[in-house]
Amino acid sequence: MTGKQKARITAVTGGLLALALVFHVLGEPQLNRLALIAATVIAGTPIAVKAFQALRMKAFSIELLVTIAVVGALFIGEYTESAAVTFLFLFGAYLEARTLEKTRSSLKSLIDMAPQEATVRRGGEELIIPADEVEEGDLVIIRSGGKIPADGRIVGGRAHLNEAAITGESKPAGKRAGDPVFSGTVLDSGYLEVAAEKVGDDTTFARIIELVEEAQDSKTKTQKFLEKFANVYTPGIVVLAAAVWLFTRNIELTLTFLVIACPGALVISAPVSVVAGIGNGARHGVLFKGGESVEKLAKIDTVVFDKTGTLTKGRPEVSAIDVFGRFDAEELLKLVAAAETASEHHLGRTIVEEAKRSGLAQLERPEQVEIVKGHGLTAVVGGTNLVVGTRRLLHGRGIDIPAEAERLAVDREKAGNTVVFAACRGVLCGLFSIADQIRPEAAGAVRELRRNGVKEIVMLTGDNRHAADHVARRLGLDAVHSELLPEDKVRFVKKLKEDGRRVAMAGDGINDAPAIATADIGLAMGEGGTDISMETADIVLMADRLDQFAHAHALAKTTVRNMKQNTWFAVGTVALLLAGVLLGKVFLASGMLIHELSVLLVILNAIRLVRYESGRRVDEGAGNVRKLRRAAEHA
Repeated sequence: MTGKQKARITAVTGGLLALALVFHVLGEPQLNRLALIAATVIAGTPIAVKAFQALRMKAFSIELLVTIAVVGALFIGEYTESAAVTFLFLFGAYLEARTLEKTRSSLKSLIDMAPQEATVRRGGEELIIPADEVEEGDLVIIRSGGKIPADGRIVGGRAHLNEAAITGESKPAGKRAGDPVFSGTVLDSGYLEVAAEKVGDDTTFARIIELVEEAQDSKTKTQKFLEKFANVYTPGIVVLAAAVWLFTRNIELTLTFLVIACPGALVISAPVSVVAGIGNGARHGVLFKGGESVEKLAKIDTVVFDKTGTLTKGRPEVSAIDVFGRFDAEELLKLVAAAETASEHHLGRTIVEEAKRSGLAQLERPEQVEIVKGHGLTAVVGGTNLVVGTRRLLHGRGIDIPAEAERLAVDREKAGNTVVFAACRGVLCGLFSIADQIRPEAAGAVRELRRNGVKEIVMLTGDNRHAADHVARRLGLDAVHSELLPEDKVRFVKKLKEDGRRVAMAGDGINDAPAIATADIGLAMGEGGTDISMETADIVLMADRLDQFAHAHALAKTTVRNMKQNTWFAVGTVALLLAGVLLGKVFLASGMLIHELSVLLVILNAIRLVRYESGRRVDEGAGNVRKLRRAAEHA
């Protein structure tokens, strides 16, 4: 039965009850009785149908209890009670559906922001087509106020984009040629030409909606327990009601017992909180993979951070090049950058970017490349054998590091740099000092995590000891372990778990994927590696902001607390009502009214989570999604 049909039947039943009241006042018992029976039949039919469908599936539903009670009330001539119970049950279900929609409001807002049209250039012409007809490779034109219809890369123009739909941050971000853009974001000002790379259901925006839908439909352990409990509880109530009748021979008391004991508020207490919490996370750029992710995050007591790209911005720059031997700085940069074009490591990419900024665009193709995971690489460039990477790599290849170079490297590291060693033809020829700034929100996020009950915060990094210690001191971390390989991080996380810790691991979702998968709960910084992180982590932070982590943790704890409040309220209400029935203080219609009100109160309590704000600073305050929608409407 649709929402409109439910509303229509509820309205008709309410009208018949009002008519029955009029007939009662006018002293027309026959007409009063007919109106009450008609109201009972009209409202009771959909309830009975649903009960029958559940029985066919071998399930005892709440509707079955109500149906038994209504049939019994009709049998003993309690027409006012039967009509009131069916009307209140149906009206309560209608109100539940309406208020429950609000817990999914964030998802609805996301769906509403999906681009509908796209302007593409094909065959020299600009065509306006439906957004889902954009093809990979199309050149998409976006002007001020327009929505990006596909994931891609900018090939022309400059603009400021509002990326709240993806990241939860409403502050416009500047974009230019070469930058990636995502479907669903809005162009605040400027003009862009974008080469479409991912279209339709493959876009990041479409996958976010899919993830949120799946997460809101998933079940927590608490939900699963409550459902199993309800499957035993509901038939148990039928048996207890039969026992009440056998002992009291009071059919009205028995029927009241049946209705009052309905576990409606109990069954809905957990899922409504989870749906609201996941929706709030989506609005703030936090993607929970499911209800279990929320429960697990709420229980953590230890947080493990990667350094580069997690605690730091992940956009390092070369701060110094120190040369030893016959090469000057430019020649060495050209050689090492050419070798690093074969690497996907962020430090290697930083050296390549430095070469481009220095005007060294034409780099030779490296040969005989060997990537040494976690340490660096070896290659041949222009006939020169190169070894580029960590001290350990050079020592492993039998290359000595002179004392003067080692002292200089340590000084650079103590100043917060990561040092990449470069050896040419078996001899150290230079040092590349690379600095990466600590994220401005990192210190606040660490404080917020501690305030919310995290006992220990640890950093695991492949970086050198001095650079790692520098970051750990600045942020006040409890422990730091440096110069680790990916497998070392996995072993460390396993050790923490074996010691009884509940561990959350936050990393970039690529190099840290094994450790993220090993932790009790894994979080990935989404913007730097969206595809990988979405597959690996339990939670994705779409804006690459650590205050999103702090918000996610606080939100998870609040959601679980809200779920417990709802559960205890539901159990307490049923217990009080049953006590009232047995003491003769609560009757069929009044009991049903209180029961339905308890369901609504559970939902309204959960709806508070939709607008929940943790201690984190949210740019421009709350309501980023609403601002994005308004911007699109004004365009």
